[in-house]
Amino acid sequence: MLDERIQRRVEKLEQQCQKEAKEFAKKVQELQKSNQIAFQHFQELDEHISYVATKVCHLGDQLEGVNTPRQRAVEAQKLMKYFNEFLDGELKSDIFTNPEKIKEAADIIQKLHLIAQELPFDRFAEVKSKIASKYHDLELQLIQEFTNAQRKNEISRMHEVAAVLLHFKGYSHCVDVYIKQCQEGSYFRNDLFEDTALLCQRVNKEVREVFSSPENVMAKLIQNIFEFRLQSFIRDRLEESKKSDAEQYLKNLYDLYTRTTSLASKLAEFDLGTDKQTFLAKIIKGIFISYLENYIEIETGYLKNRSSMVLQRYYDSKNHQKRAYGTGGIQDLKERIRQRTNLPLGPSIDTHGETFLSQEVVVNLLQETRQAFERCHRLSDPSDLPKNAFRIFTILVEYLCVEHIDYALEIGLAAIPSTDSKTSSLYFLDVVQQANTIFHLFDKQFNDHLMPLISSSPKLTECLQKKKEVIEQMEVKLDIGIDRTLNCMIGHMKHILSVEQKKTDFKPEDENNVLIQYTN
Repeated sequence: MLDERIQRRVEKLEQQCQKEAKEFAKKVQELQKSNQIAFQHFQELDEHISYVATKVCHLGDQLEGVNTPRQRAVEAQKLMKYFNEFLDGELKSDIFTNPEKIKEAADIIQKLHLIAQELPFDRFAEVKSKIASKYHDLELQLIQEFTNAQRKNEISRMHEVAAVLLHFKGYSHCVDVYIKQCQEGSYFRNDLFEDTALLCQRVNKEVREVFSSPENVMAKLIQNIFEFRLQSFIRDRLEESKKSDAEQYLKNLYDLYTRTTSLASKLAEFDLGTDKQTFLAKIIKGIFISYLENYIEIETGYLKNRSSMVLQRYYDSKNHQKRAYGTGGIQDLKERIRQRTNLPLGPSIDTHGETFLSQEVVVNLLQETRQAFERCHRLSDPSDLPKNAFRIFTILVEYLCVEHIDYALEIGLAAIPSTDSKTSSLYFLDVVQQANTIFHLFDKQFNDHLMPLISSSPKLTECLQKKKEVIEQMEVKLDIGIDRTLNCMIGHMKHILSVEQKKTDFKPEDENNVLIQYTN
């Protein structure tokens, strides 16, 4: 009974659901039809709006086509009116008589100036002259206005006047005035380079607010500072010492060039146009070119004189007159005989234990050469750097290795007694020890200061070959000296054993007692 009721209830609900589903489907169909109608209306409305918009644009073009010629005609009429005033010789318009309207007057006169240039000179000579005169007067007034605004630090007014002057021929003069005035009062220290860096840093922001092309103004400012202030300062410093003091001249040149390139690196941070590195390099080259062209000649000349003076001062302090060990046929023959026989050629000399090798002299020569390498690296053109460094190296070899070490070896060899001498001497071993120490210092400078300058050039091979030759020549003389020293000692021992000491000098009285003491 209960099941039948539930069944009937379920069937009734199913029928009701089916009925409602049909009603909802009918409503959805009606809504779809209504939506389609609304969409059609929307499309029609959109087409109508597009049509109206097209008509409006067309109408706007027509109005603009009518209005633009009208505006041009009005402007032309005004220009003709102002032109007539110049033609009559009397300027009555407020725009020319009112100082407050200098901007508008500048715009008008600039246009009249362009028009006047197209007019024939024979008929309009007088009016062209009047317009040109007014053009020039307004230009001067605007520049004066800009100058006053700059002194009062009125940035907005400077920008306004500069924008007007941009179309005048005197715009560059306006920039020149700005560059001149911005430097006034900026150089109050003794450091011109630091003052320049601070000035450009301060002006850079201001230039961007005033001028429409700030990169050109900054480039012109830097060029002005370099070509006038810096160049004059550098010329005075260098010319003062060039003729009288080569050492001070080279130091000044190195210092000024280093500080100038350092300043250029700081200024390269600013916007100076497309190729600012080339621009700055060209300015620096223009300042220093006359000094860098013959730099290496002055450098090598000074280094030779300085090295010679250091050596001479040392020998003078030892009261030593330097002997001449020249080259030639006889000298070469003696050298070959000595290398093969180790025989002393010539009398032995007494050096009183002096090796004639000085650590102080070596340090001075190496210090002078190191500074020369540093200057060479900074001041030489990259293409000439290896060649210049090689010239400095040859001077070091000449004065340190040949004139000092090799000379000391020659004296040392001459001071070794002969093998039949009754005395012996270890003097040459002191020479060997000091020469070895000095050559290690020479080799260190070769690796630390010369190699970086020539490592990627053909001059590296030449330097290594020259260094090898120097080493071999010294090693030959060292070997000869050591051999002769040993031969001298052996000869001296033979002399002692054969002449001064007898076999029985140290013979004990009781030999059996001695043997007993040493048999345990």
